Amino acid sequence: MFNNMESTAPVEAGETYDVTIEDIAREGDGIARVSGFVIFVPGTSVGDEVTIKVTKVMRKFAFGEVAE
Repeated sequence: MFNNMESTAPVEAGETYDVTIEDIAREGDGIARVSGFVIFVPGTSVGDEVTIKVTKVMRKFAFGEVAE
């Protein structure tokens, strides 16, 4: 069950997820959550329902982009 990343995140880099943007970070990125795990998604607004692709997973949060 262990890979080279810390396996506490419910998301994986390269995977896509359907999310709703719930909040906006100080930097202006949209904030989505998957199982309570925060994902920052640039170029989105609160209320957006988007499919995102996770680009980078950290221990406490992840970064994603709107999937094409």
